[in-house]
Amino acid sequence: MQIDRNVSTLFLLPPLKINAEDLNIEKHGFLNAYQFIKGEENPDKEELYLLFNPSNIERFNDFLDGEYFRTDSILDDYDVDGFVVVVYKLDNRYKDDFELIRQGKYSKTSKEFQSLFSKIKKTMKEGRYKDEVSIQWKIFNKSEDLREFWEELIGQPFKAEMEVWSTFEIEKETLDFEKIKQLL
Repeated sequence: MQIDRNVSTLFLLPPLKINAEDLNIEKHGFLNAYQFIKGEENPDKEELYLLFNPSNIERFNDFLDGEYFRTDSILDDYDVDGFVVVVYKLDNRYKDDFELIRQGKYSKTSKEFQSLFSKIKKTMKEGRYKDEVSIQWKIFNKSEDLREFWEELIGQPFKAEMEVWSTFEIEKETLDFEKIKQLL
């Protein structure tokens, strides 16, 4: 079972520049990224928690060793009941953009921040690769198809100032191990 991607995974994770192949459930058991951990008293908004459920711990450790070599953004990694949490430090250059993301103001983020996200993403459809516009690019640019989707869903027209993606919800952005265990 796949856990729905949250705002942290869609917008806070890509600036870390982790190889996309390493962030799938099949290869290393990547589940999601989180801004907070349930029960943590003083959350640090400058950290991002990546949750993995690796099926092959040796292969995962090779990936983790490579990450420690690739970046100095890793602050810690630890095991909780078979899950692995890797703690990354978010790039302080985008602090204002991260705050806009938390406020649900995706289209207001800086062009520099938006440039970290690919406009085109390769996807596999019916055994063939297909180029598609990335969801982040559609959200930053308030794409017509997303606006129409939301208008249909809520049954009301969207105003020009409205964003085309749901807001940052603390519950969805908080790692709760008990909830994860129930989902898997």
